[in-house]
Amino acid sequence: MQDTSTEVVTNDAATLEQFSPSLRESLQALIASIYPDHDQKTLLNSVLRAFWPEGLRPRRRGRAPTNSLWSEKDTYVITYGGTFIDGEHKPLDLLNDFLCDYLKGTINGVHILPYFPFTSDDGFAVTDYRAINGLLGDWEDITRISSEFRLMSDLVLNHGSSQSTWFSEYLQGHEPYNKFYFEASPDDDLSHVVRPRAHPLLREVETADGTKHVWCTFSHDQVDFDFSNPEVLFEFLRIMRFHVDRGVRTIRLDAVAFVWKEIGTNCIHLRQTHEIVRLMRLLADYAEEPIILITETNVPNVENLSYFGNRNEAHAIYNFSLPPLLLHALLNGTSRFLNAWQMAMPPAQMGCAYFNFTASHDGIGLRPAEGLIPDDDLSEMINTVQRFGGLVSMRKLADGGVKPYEMNVSLYDALKGTVAGEDEYNAERFLCSQTIAMGLEGIPAFYVHSLLATHNDVEGVEKHGYNRAINRYRWNYPELRTLLEEGDNRHARTLAEMKRRIKIRTRQHAFHPNATQFTLQLGEKLFGFWRQSMDRSQSIFAIHNLTNEEVVVPSISLNLIGGDAWIDLLSDEPIREFSSDITFAPYQCRWITNQV
Repeated sequence: MQDTSTEVVTNDAATLEQFSPSLRESLQALIASIYPDHDQKTLLNSVLRAFWPEGLRPRRRGRAPTNSLWSEKDTYVITYGGTFIDGEHKPLDLLNDFLCDYLKGTINGVHILPYFPFTSDDGFAVTDYRAINGLLGDWEDITRISSEFRLMSDLVLNHGSSQSTWFSEYLQGHEPYNKFYFEASPDDDLSHVVRPRAHPLLREVETADGTKHVWCTFSHDQVDFDFSNPEVLFEFLRIMRFHVDRGVRTIRLDAVAFVWKEIGTNCIHLRQTHEIVRLMRLLADYAEEPIILITETNVPNVENLSYFGNRNEAHAIYNFSLPPLLLHALLNGTSRFLNAWQMAMPPAQMGCAYFNFTASHDGIGLRPAEGLIPDDDLSEMINTVQRFGGLVSMRKLADGGVKPYEMNVSLYDALKGTVAGEDEYNAERFLCSQTIAMGLEGIPAFYVHSLLATHNDVEGVEKHGYNRAINRYRWNYPELRTLLEEGDNRHARTLAEMKRRIKIRTRQHAFHPNATQFTLQLGEKLFGFWRQSMDRSQSIFAIHNLTNEEVVVPSISLNLIGGDAWIDLLSDEPIREFSSDITFAPYQCRWITNQV
């Protein structure tokens, strides 16, 4: 994870001309495209000073797009800062204890979901981007965690809380906040706007300048910023720098697809949005610190892939189509749609990587399955998840109708059975889902409640009143520690086996996030792919039984190089090249390699 090039400019009194010409020219082109009607030199100076204030300077040369920012050793855990509580210690202290006691040496990265003061959406309606939620801890707790793990933090840049100081200043007409939020008119043509929610898009507010209608993509407590005002961009660049200075090394651009609006358009993925991401990537690549930018775009697959740009936008993108495709495959016992998608997925370009996850604090998104899973199959999957205790959230369509947007469910419970009903293979099916994510091209990430096999939090939904609470359980930490120490329960067994498999994974060069990958054709009951290390010394055939039946594969159907000693890393079972069948128990996974 370390970048060895540390060449930086050290003159604290550097003028604009003393910044790298390449950096200045690239920034100038982006600024001119985003803000053509503003003074370009002034904007360039503001961008540079926002990200490199007095005393800080960029590298002389930006990092070239290489794969040096990650390796097969890199994995993340996704968690809230308040997942663990005991009524006595700060939750961030408890999180640090859990990370160090149970995950250190296995998982080296942690995404702590928004840990700032907020008013709604479990942290995504931020009131102060430079403070820590006092109920969780303080900045010392964050920096302590970032000293031991690669820390991912959210930059919630599309919207902020309607109860923040910024919005209060906006309502009072005070500069510069009087131009910080996007306004529209109820008479505007908003029929093409892509909506992730079902509530009215505009919220009427009274300001010192009269009645206004502010834009609210996600909720009326989350008011969208107006990035056509360059001061908004400068402020978020200052916030980026503030977070980097406190140990953040992976920056998650939350809901970034929506940041630029133009009346009469769909207001998603607009040209300026991509150019803002490019600008941030450019700053990250010139930063002394090894910063990874990751975009959070819960949209159809082709749209999601666009955020790689030409190796000049996100370093990594969330592989949003993987969760619904994987769930469908395991509920139906077929790799048909998962296979078709994987075969069509382009390898990430040099300097880019997929971020593979199977569950998160949100639900399992359904928009990323559009065009990949037929509507009838989606309906059957939704019905199955609902039978297993899951919920469904809706989004609003242009014609005023609504459509399922995501399934809200604990992944462990979503895999209680198949479309035929519950069965005895819950644990095996769940581990199969996680093992597939471990082996695929990209960087794997595991939601903390997946690591702990947490059930649906039905009481949490009743208490908080929203569907997503079903997968945001808060563990009593002493009780959890007791369970993990006892060992003979699903939580301890799941964590132990997940750690065993992750440790095996992180020792294999063929599982580098950018190592070669080809999809295998082994019939619908199996999902398999071949990975080869970047130096071509190691091959791994990762094969997974998606059914509750035993499946037999002739070893000759795999391209096992003669003369090499092949072994299944997960079972330590030797595999013969040509003379034997390979048997897969229900939901069994095998990593067959020629190099241990």
